[in-house]
Amino acid sequence: MTSRIALAIVALLATASATQAAVSDPVKTDAGQVSGVTLPSGVRAFKGIPFGAPPVGDLRWRIPQPVAKWEGVRKMENFASPCMQNPAPQRQPVNVATDLPDSPKPSEDCLYLNVWTQANRANDRRPVMFWIYGGAYTEGGGNSPHNDGENLAKKGVILVNFNYRLGALGFFSHPELTKESGGKGTGNQALFDSIAALTWVKNNIAAFGGDPNNVTIFGESAGAAMVGMLAGSPAAKGLFQKVIAESGAWMGLAMATMRPLAQAEAAAAGGGRGRGGRGGPGAGAPGAGGPPPAVAGGPPAAAQGGAPAAPATPPAPPTLAELRARPANQLGVGGGQPIIDGYIVPEDLSITFANGKQNPVDVIVGFNKDEHLGFGGSATNTRSRDVMAWHMRLFAEMQTKIGRKAYFYTFTHEPPMEPGAPKQGATHAMEMVYVFNNLHAPRMIPDRSSPKLAMESAKDRAVADQTSSYWTNFAKNGDPNGKGLPVWPVFKDRNAPPHVIGDIKEYPSAEVLNAFDAEYAKQMSQLMPAK
Repeated sequence: MTSRIALAIVALLATASATQAAVSDPVKTDAGQVSGVTLPSGVRAFKGIPFGAPPVGDLRWRIPQPVAKWEGVRKMENFASPCMQNPAPQRQPVNVATDLPDSPKPSEDCLYLNVWTQANRANDRRPVMFWIYGGAYTEGGGNSPHNDGENLAKKGVILVNFNYRLGALGFFSHPELTKESGGKGTGNQALFDSIAALTWVKNNIAAFGGDPNNVTIFGESAGAAMVGMLAGSPAAKGLFQKVIAESGAWMGLAMATMRPLAQAEAAAAGGGRGRGGRGGPGAGAPGAGGPPPAVAGGPPAAAQGGAPAAPATPPAPPTLAELRARPANQLGVGGGQPIIDGYIVPEDLSITFANGKQNPVDVIVGFNKDEHLGFGGSATNTRSRDVMAWHMRLFAEMQTKIGRKAYFYTFTHEPPMEPGAPKQGATHAMEMVYVFNNLHAPRMIPDRSSPKLAMESAKDRAVADQTSSYWTNFAKNGDPNGKGLPVWPVFKDRNAPPHVIGDIKEYPSAEVLNAFDAEYAKQMSQLMPAK
């Protein structure tokens, strides 16, 4: 027997062993049985599992409703549609949820999730990582290649990602909707989707080999902001035990207060209008607030010497029934953002965290060295990066104050760029392919680094292995440290530097971050006036 044949037999046996080790078909969920597909690595992928009824027709903007049960076994081998969003095929990079050759077409029927598992059997009790994608609340999906879960599953966790509603479908308030909800709040449909998907995990993940009592939620940018909000939400208590927030937290990407429900409802009722002068979601930025558009025409009649012109009567705002009758592609996809809805977000979450009433979870929180360069900033104007770093450190501090562990980082590795590409350094969103160990994946805006060059780089492969190991170790036992990894100390001193992931020791000083404290104290004095 030649050595080549012997090696081939060994490889074949290893593949067969890995395949046999994975959870077998079918898997029983609370709605019915599902089958997946076995990948060459032995990981089993289950794609397009429904976690809520299609939010269409009378269910548009409603809290996710139960999935209709089915008989037999449903094949879950292909991604379902991402939620409604604008493609961007001419942009660099494109919208990776909609514009790749195999991207499913966006749809309003989009409440689906995906599971990657290499568990040996049901009830294998593997830690679960639950990903919430970013994309400015306007784009993204569980089908995007950078957040494919195969390589994390190979490191011993079960990876779940999901779709949540975006833009005018994911963040919309209306007085009739508030009444219809029976006091459960409106305006945060995307957060309700998150809770529904996490509830599905709680009820079903054991059948895929996962531990429903060891769930880590993690996300980036808008997804990290949602992670921070869920960390502060009483409605999400008990659905997860650990949190990883990459470049965002409960205030968003900077320092800000949250919008009250009444203000969001006023915008929907006509305070903020899209094109056509109608209230509610329009072709512009839904719920963005601000004054109505100016009345077209010349100056008032009085200015021309005539009688004063009667004030124009604005058209009546559309009813909820009228809005639900509109095609989804006429509602717009921009401008939505989380609000204080009185249920998921009962108050401005800065108050919640200040009072120590957030969920008692351990955290990894951090930022990238060159966040500011992804948004048109210069190398000298670092305020957006610095205030983000301050916000992430504040998250770590708040969890430490309630007796939980925190790990604070900065990602400084600069990925390779094609010749002639603009220098971005360690820009916003570029850490994700290292977190998922998916260097081959097309990049998400604003990251324009080269997948090809990264895959060819031993240094980049090592950083991806290190970062994904930190994240999976934390999911397993609440500590990112492990054999062969640079030691990452637990957060204790706000003036200590963040743990550096990368070989460039560059980050804002404690003095720079501390300078934002006075600004935040002023904001908090307005939110929590002295008694």
